[in-house]
Order: sequence, then C-alpha cells, then structure tokens
Amino acid sequence: MHILLVASAFNSLTQRVHAELRDRGHTVAVELAVRGRALPEAVREHAPQLVLAPMLKTAIPREVWSAYTCLIVHPGPVGDRGPSSLDWAIHEGADQWGVTVLQADEEMDAGDVWASIPCRLPSVAKSDLYRNEIADAALSAILLAVERFATGTYVPRRQDAPGATAAPPRARPYLDQSVRRIDWDEDCTQTVVRKLRAADSQPGVLDVLLGEEWYLHGGHPEEVLGGRPGELLATRAGAICRATKDGAVWIPELRPRRRPGQPPTFKLPAVRALGDRLPRLPEQPAPLASPETPNTTWTDIRYREDGNTGFLSFSFPGGAMSTTQCRRLLDAYREACARPTSVLVLGGRRDFFSNGIHLNVIEAADDPGAESWANINAIDDLVEAVLTTTDRLVVSAVAGNAAAGGVMLALAADEVWCRSGAVLNPHYRLMGLYGSEYWTYTLPCRVGAAAAERLMREALPMSAVSACRLGLVDHVIECGPQEFAAEAGRLAARLASLPGTGARIAAKKAEADRRQSVAPPAGFRERELARMRRTFHDPDAPYHALRRAFVRKETPSGTPAHLAAVARTGPGAGHSQGPGAGHSDRHLTGTAHDGVSPGTDRW
Repeated sequence: MHILLVASAFNSLTQRVHAELRDRGHTVAVELAVRGRALPEAVREHAPQLVLAPMLKTAIPREVWSAYTCLIVHPGPVGDRGPSSLDWAIHEGADQWGVTVLQADEEMDAGDVWASIPCRLPSVAKSDLYRNEIADAALSAILLAVERFATGTYVPRRQDAPGATAAPPRARPYLDQSVRRIDWDEDCTQTVVRKLRAADSQPGVLDVLLGEEWYLHGGHPEEVLGGRPGELLATRAGAICRATKDGAVWIPELRPRRRPGQPPTFKLPAVRALGDRLPRLPEQPAPLASPETPNTTWTDIRYREDGNTGFLSFSFPGGAMSTTQCRRLLDAYREACARPTSVLVLGGRRDFFSNGIHLNVIEAADDPGAESWANINAIDDLVEAVLTTTDRLVVSAVAGNAAAGGVMLALAADEVWCRSGAVLNPHYRLMGLYGSEYWTYTLPCRVGAAAAERLMREALPMSAVSACRLGLVDHVIECGPQEFAAEAGRLAARLASLPGTGARIAAKKAEADRRQSVAPPAGFRERELARMRRTFHDPDAPYHALRRAFVRKETPSGTPAHLAAVARTGPGAGHSQGPGAGHSDRHLTGTAHDGVSPGTDRW
C-alpha cells in the first residue's frame, strides 16, 4: 500500500512509523504540514491510498479528509480529546493510558475509531513515555488500523457508540502554565516531580529563579538533601538541586523565557544556563557505585556488578553528550574496565542510548566551531576506549533511540543489543557533517562498504529489526521499555557464563593486534577529523546554519526531498552485504510486551 505520512515534524514517532511501515512492504512518503505549502495540493501530488498522521498539531482540511481516508494518532484512550492528552495524564498521576487511531473529521479528535491500544504509564518523564510506552502502543494501533483499512470491509466505530468508552467523551483544554506552576512552599516533592515530568522537553515549567524567568526541564526526586522551600542546595553533573517542603528535586536543564524581539531560546544544562548568576553551591557528586548511595539520589552515570558482568549505565537529557559529559563517561568507563569482569554492558536502562555531540551546548558557546571540535574529540576518545578494550567483551545495550555518533558509539562494542522499539539514524549529512566516531572503520566492517554508503546517503531512520537484518545490530530484544534492563542483564549474565567467552576474549585481542598492524584505527579517526575540522572552522559551512535551525527549532520552509520521495522498503531488506547481513531472527528473544500483545485491540 502507498501511505502518506502527514506530520508537523519528522519526530521520533513519525520516524518509527516510517521505518516500521517500510519493513512491512508499504511504500511511504512524508509531507510536513508547514506554512507556504497547501496540504490539499501536496496530498494530490502524492496520490496515496491512505493518509496517516502520527503527530499533527493542526487540523487536516476538509478538502483532504473528504477525499482520502485520513487516520489520526491521538496519544490518549477513546473519548479523550484535546492537545495536551499525555500532559494531563501525567499531571493527574494516571498509571494506565492508551493510544487511539481515529478518522479525521470536522471536529478534532472526535472521528470514528479504527483501533485503540492500552498501555501503562510508569513514573518517568513525558518525552520518555512518548518515545517508549506511547510509541509502542501507537505502533500496534497503527498496524492494526492499516490492516483493517486494507481489508476494505472494516467499519470504524463511533466514539459515542454503546460500550465504546467507559466514560463520555470529553475535550480537555491546553495544559497551560497557570496549571503547571509550582508552589514551592506548598507542593511536596512528589507533586513537583510530577509537574516537571508532565512538561518535560516541551513546554517546560515556567518559574522564577534568581530573579529571572526560566522554563524548568526534567525533574528527579532527592530525599537526602533539604532546605527552605525553593532554595538552591547543590549541583551535580550540570544539574541544580532545589528544595521542596519535604525534600528536594534535581533539575537537569533550564531554558530562559524568550524576550520580545529576540530569537527563540533553547535548553541547556542548568549550571551552564545560569552561568555567573548561580551562587556558590556545593558540588554533590554521586559515587559511581556504592551500596550507601540511596536509590533516590539522582545521577546520570551509574555502575554496578553482577558476578562477572559489569553494567555502566548512563542517561543524558535528549541523548546529547557534551564535551564534559563525554569526558565524565570516559572516566567512568575506565573505572569500570579496572574491575575484574569478563563482560561489560554499556547503555541506559531505558530511552535514548546516545545522539552524539551536544548541539545546544555548542550553539551557546562563545566559539561554536571550537566547541564542536572539542566535543567531537571527546566523543572520539570515548569510542576509542570502547573500540580498543581487549580484556573483556563489551556489549552496547540500546534501550531506545540512537543517532549519528550515538550509533557509532554503540558499534564500537563487540555486540549490539537493541530493544525492538528503538529507532536508529546512522547518518550525519542532514546536519551538514561528514561524521567521525570511527564510523568509516566500524560501519563498513558490519554492513559492507556499499550498504554503509547507502545508509549515509539515504539518511532515513531504521527499525531495530531492519538494522538486525543488515548486520548493524546483533540481538533484537522483544520486550517493553520497563523490561529491557532486566532482559539485557539476563543475557549478559548468560554470555559471561558461557565456556567459550574466554576464548572469544583471547581471539578479540589477537584480531585487534592484527588490525593494528594492517589498518590502524587511528588512521580512520585522523582522516575523519580532518574533514570535520574544515567544516567546524568554516563560517560558511552549512553545518552552522543547520545546527542553529535545529537548536532553535526553526520551522522548515518545506518537506525535505529525502522524506517527500517514496521510500519502499526498510534499509537492508533484500541485501546481503557485510559479514553480519541476513541473520534475521537467530538473536530474537521474546518477553511480555507491556501486557498487551501487538495485535490486541480494546474491542
């Protein structure tokens, strides 16, 4: 089937839908709903059999939905309506939610229902939920709706049909700052964290801090430190700790309120954003691994051991890794490598693995070119450390999405294990970069030179299953976001216990020595960085304008050509380049999928 995705942005959910529909043999194109482009005309040009809107902030015109079947993905259960569905659910403490695929109609979110899938809402931030539990449910609902549409006989149900909803449909308003506002004197830590998580990523919680207005982004509870409500107590890893009436919260990022006539503002690590405004506060580093560290103490890097297996987990907002974060993670990696383990697992417990260098921090630097250079060298140092580890097996546990240098960081390990819902973007060119992180060394080794070139040129998202078929990923772990860490831990323990693991480590050392004598990895890095240096220090290079537009979330003037073009099948389908290509299901494991099988519908 030829499907057109209409979206306000090519965001994480739209990317996942794009990749998974192609995996199933559909042809897919994208049209961004932007100013200056008439949507009815664009849809007619694509002539789709079905229009699907995974993330759309504006209404589809009557001229379109009256001529084509248009299915809208709403991040709420049947009967829930309004632009802040998931925000309200988190704000009110819901632990069960759902995603509905409904047909576009005159009234927003009121159309007939094609599919609805329930899901859990664990206590994590909105953006994390959106990329994981919500995305899983959305994908299941979309595939079911597409299957039903393809039959030509399915009749969608009205929302007000008997038994369709447990409660009458209701449209809730936009969740504005008057409701999100934190009362530091009255709100307990749990309430503050819930408000922060409901506004995570966008729009943030507007607050007054040190006499200025800031949007607060992200929130983690802290129950050891305390003080006068609203008081700043400490810093850790670029975050600030602020007291509540019964504890405190860690706030990783801040964004200044935009002033009239000024360009859009953007998020930065809180300490970096406040700069000289921040009073002298104690830095409270959390131990990398300590039984005395309370579970409520937040930190972005942790280490633990289970027998002969070490687990170095990290979680950076948005998956971006600044120069400082790369260096801190490298220090932690070296500490982990000093431990007597045979397997080291690298990756977060859920959500982003890594998206490479930190474009926001770079944009805010006095000299973005120099900061770009420092950041790329810092992440290259980290990748080099992983790539040259020869005394143990290293596993990249990719719980969530990864892009650009983050994908290449994962490829530096001996094995890559990926959650089934993750989306990979192993390319750089959309940011005007050649790329580094040893990609010219690791990527062709895994998928072959031709496939590596194609991935870079096409610049399209890949599903985990497609990446496994191509050889980019070794294991696809079929599980929900909450189960990934435990499942990866079980597999890692099994790997460490295998009789052949010691022989693999010895063979790995021998192979590394052979490659060092034939084609040293350092040469690949040197050639990559030579091209990156020219880009970073050329003020007219497209990278600088593209970075600025990305960071400030500038609306594109139209749909990029590589998205508007018809994409037929997932990358790697039908190809067999590279030593790992074609090994489809031999690495698949199966566990419960959030209590809902992919084909389960509420009705």
